[in-house]
Amino acid sequence: MKKLFIFIVFTSLLYACSHRQFLKSLTPYCGNSYEGKTIFPADESDPFYGKTLKIHFEGCNKNEYRIPFQVGDDRSRTWILTADNKTLTLKHDHRHADGSPDSVTMYGGVSRDPKNALTQFFPADPYTASLIPAAATNEWNLVLSNDGRTLSYILKRHNKLRFHADFDLSKPLNN
Repeated sequence: MKKLFIFIVFTSLLYACSHRQFLKSLTPYCGNSYEGKTIFPADESDPFYGKTLKIHFEGCNKNEYRIPFQVGDDRSRTWILTADNKTLTLKHDHRHADGSPDSVTMYGGVSRDPKNALTQFFPADPYTASLIPAAATNEWNLVLSNDGRTLSYILKRHNKLRFHADFDLSKPLNN
């Protein structure tokens, strides 16, 4: 029993360190914008097809990062990463042009089983499943490349790739 308790405490600390380290790994990009491209799907049926993708690291602090995600002229999306002592949460904040919340907003999940401090997995939480039943099996992934030059945003549903975008962090845009 004592060994199990020690294992649980150690694992919790490892995940907490990994979550905090992931946010810390994003710190050099704070205050800057970066362009990205859709990797999958790469066809005209995708609503992001042919549109410029941009992210802007703003509101960076120890426990929360706000990253607006722009698709073409649409500035309605912001990723919110929030860390506490045990977890890292990803939420998708969707707003109308006037700043009021969209009816489908604040969905996402809590990171589990991080492979390392550069890769975080966020399976859909219960709120997401109730708000968007079709997204109950969603898993969002944020992956920072080992060299820090690329941030990948990956969405899977039913364990199948649904969306993948890569952002080039080596070339900040003029803000």
